[in-house]
Amino acid sequence: MSRCDLPIGIGRLKNLQSVKGVYARGSISRELGCLTQLRELGVVLNDYDVGELSTSIMKMSGLLSLTLSVGSIFDDLLDTLEPFSPPPFLRKLQLEGRLVSLPDWLSSTENLTKLRLGFSHLFENPNAVLQFLPNLKQLTLWQAYNAKQIGKEFCPVGGFPKLEVLVIASNNLVEWTEIEKGALPSLKYLHFHCCSRLMILPEGLQYVTTLQKLSLFPLHGDHARRLDPERGIEHYKIKHIPEVRFFE
Repeated sequence: MSRCDLPIGIGRLKNLQSVKGVYARGSISRELGCLTQLRELGVVLNDYDVGELSTSIMKMSGLLSLTLSVGSIFDDLLDTLEPFSPPPFLRKLQLEGRLVSLPDWLSSTENLTKLRLGFSHLFENPNAVLQFLPNLKQLTLWQAYNAKQIGKEFCPVGGFPKLEVLVIASNNLVEWTEIEKGALPSLKYLHFHCCSRLMILPEGLQYVTTLQKLSLFPLHGDHARRLDPERGIEHYKIKHIPEVRFFE
């Protein structure tokens, strides 16, 4: 479903395994707590019922995928359900909406393999926390971090031990200055989307030898010239990557 209201009595369907795209408001937030067999849940939050919803989700001990979103991803602040203990086997998490900071409970999602932060517009580097998630394989930062410049602290050595896919979408990002040698030891795919102001790829990208694919959509014309395989002064950073795709 897509942003639908559930009927009263949904809690009687106790064998449901997937509920997505529904409003969590009124008594529905409480009824969801009866669906203890859920493996996948996606809800649009209502500020008045987050306490009930938090309690309900904590009853879903087998939940594998959770999406929390707001009515307007451009304007509304996402309530992160604090206090909250995430289901122990949670593997996929999607948070859509503005955040003041990352939720405290995120650091305890040790089984998480896939994370998307959408329209979070954070002013502090989210990777200061995310780098310690031991099983994270795919990270999407979609308009999630408002920095114009990021450096080696963005993906430090020792962090993200299993990260294979990194997707960054940012209207603000102009420059990624550096990746330290030994950082991102498992990275296979790096994708920049909607980073139309990005002018410089990080020094040290040439040492990420596991990288199989690099995508840049769109690519600034000046940046394209610097990546040109014949005369581009930055081409040495990407010449080891088997597949490079970009559109100016």
